[in-house]
Amino acid sequence: MDALLHQVLAGLATGGIYASVALALVMIYQATHHVNFAQGELAMFSTYIAWSLINAGMPYWAAFFLTVAFSFVLGVVIERVVIRPVENSPVLSVVVVFIALLVILNSVTGWIYTFTIKTFPSPFPEQPLFGNKYMSSHEIGAICITMVVLLLLYGFFRFTPLGLAMRAAAQNPESSRLVGIRVGWILALGWGLAAAIGAVAGMMVAPIVFLDPNMMGGVLLYAFAAALVGGIDSPGGAVFGGFLVGVLENVLGAFVIGNELKLAVALVLIIGVLTVRPSGFFGKVHVTRV
Repeated sequence: MDALLHQVLAGLATGGIYASVALALVMIYQATHHVNFAQGELAMFSTYIAWSLINAGMPYWAAFFLTVAFSFVLGVVIERVVIRPVENSPVLSVVVVFIALLVILNSVTGWIYTFTIKTFPSPFPEQPLFGNKYMSSHEIGAICITMVVLLLLYGFFRFTPLGLAMRAAAQNPESSRLVGIRVGWILALGWGLAAAIGAVAGMMVAPIVFLDPNMMGGVLLYAFAAALVGGIDSPGGAVFGGFLVGVLENVLGAFVIGNELKLAVALVLIIGVLTVRPSGFFGKVHVTRV
């Protein structure tokens, strides 16, 4: 029973990270109706920036917030320079651009920092918090930071004029333009927020998986499964899916299929959801008359 409880709680910790990346995927999908395959590499590149700042002597939390700000700007620049010119292109062209971004970010990071695995510090103490024996302090801290980010995002989209404008631009860009919303820049801000959220996820996962240019490959796959399970157009569904995938991955990996086949959990979920319920648990079903 103790082993099961440990796996469930640890799954919630990793699930929070998957939820963050899944939320970033959903935000960009809502704005562009495309899946950003480079989301994981954006998070990885930002994590290397944080590693450089920390190694240069900057305190962890100063490096953390500076990296989040850098990631936001990077996301806006990518949308303005790379995505904006192809936004009305065929779907395949946009997919190729996303894949090209993935390869470029991965290769440039390896060229700058090498592909040698590095350790990334955790801001939380090594000793378990509150004397518990089921979760490490980093796992508890990662859950807390994830929940703070999610609550801040909820408050931003629910109660601020800019957040409401972003929701309107994502749902109905034509009507939003008619009421004076600058949809182009709103979408760029959405890209910035998604990149910032990804950076937080990267800095939380790096102490667990270690830092290397390929560290987000598996995380992105789990996050994609989480977004599909919850609903690719549902931010709340992405959060639910992230925690669900994290728990399933840990429990099935530990007691059913073994750690070697844990990645298959994400693949099975992706295939199963697309086959049985393509809209996910909380996604909207769009019916079009032809």
